[in-house]
Amino acid sequence: MIYLDYNATTPLDPRVGEALQPYLADRFGNPSSLHQFGRTMRTAMDEARRALATSIHAQPDELVFTSGATEANNLALRGLAEARRARGRQLITTTIEHPSVLGVCAALERDGFQVTHVPADATGRVTVDAIAEAITSETTVIAVMAANNEVGTMQPVGAIGALARARGIAFHVDAAQAWGRMPVDVEAWQADTLTLSAHKAYGPKGVGALYVRRGVELAPVLVGGHQEAGRRPGTENVPAIVGFGCAATLMRGQLAEDVARMQRLRDHLLTGVQDRIEDTVLNGHPTERLCNTVNVRFADVSGEALVMRLDLEGLAVSTGAACSSGRREPSHVLLAMGRSVEEAKQCVRFSLGRFTTEEEIQAVITVVERVVPALRTITVAHAARG
Repeated sequence: MIYLDYNATTPLDPRVGEALQPYLADRFGNPSSLHQFGRTMRTAMDEARRALATSIHAQPDELVFTSGATEANNLALRGLAEARRARGRQLITTTIEHPSVLGVCAALERDGFQVTHVPADATGRVTVDAIAEAITSETTVIAVMAANNEVGTMQPVGAIGALARARGIAFHVDAAQAWGRMPVDVEAWQADTLTLSAHKAYGPKGVGALYVRRGVELAPVLVGGHQEAGRRPGTENVPAIVGFGCAATLMRGQLAEDVARMQRLRDHLLTGVQDRIEDTVLNGHPTERLCNTVNVRFADVSGEALVMRLDLEGLAVSTGAACSSGRREPSHVLLAMGRSVEEAKQCVRFSLGRFTTEEEIQAVITVVERVVPALRTITVAHAARG
């Protein structure tokens, strides 16, 4: 099998697996305990927290470990909104956010908040001016993802962060897809909260982190314990956190190399597919796009049928976000970018990673070149029969 669905999840880097293995067996103390077993786990967590903080230019005490990016987004948005309820009840986000952001925004609307969804352009990019126009005297939170998980388009989060800071508005960034694929800098972006996920960058599943800038008030969402400075109660998942820290250390050491290599392979894939197959259109920004993501529309081909056919050929790709791939509705991201329902259903996402090889990319081009025309023939024949 050739795996090109890294935006859904990444394989565990063997070095990460080796680092966390002892914490699945011999090292098992509760990090809140005062004895040596507990202190050993606390030390391991502290080291992971420092590594993760360094990777985003934060301080260790600004990080809260969570079960993943979805929980972190919920904690950030609900926590920020509730803490600022007396100042205003409007949040601003975009139409192309991850469901874990759009979902909590919908829940906040049911709780009496107003949410303004700023539209993206045809490339999946929002503008600072559009964000600025949406701001009112009631605005307390702006939430914009660093890079889109479906089409890879990167957002001008630095400029949006500066705007938010100047207006005294809290700024949240979902960086789950960005971390490990581009530099993430909470200072440069002027983020007040920021979400990370381990399994998107060769770490274990079931662990994420929320950056909370010092001095930023965040109302608790869960209660019942003192862990994570009272912001996320419950015994920490130490083995996963250790793996998260190892993934952060590895990422820092080879980010530039990973990005350059993935971008080269990404461009080779896109060029190869477009040169060999007619009516193949790139979705997303042509340049401001993640180094590993190629989302394309093959006219007159069902994206779902193509994904299944490629799976039979030994290639793993997707039609979009993993959290929505089981649903038959077209991508909300592509619809927000102005694609028709029919066009959105003709799209496939290829996402590369650290372990993707040039030989694999060439094999993918060869298979897609053979499969897409065959599926088009079937589609045309089916249409002719009415």
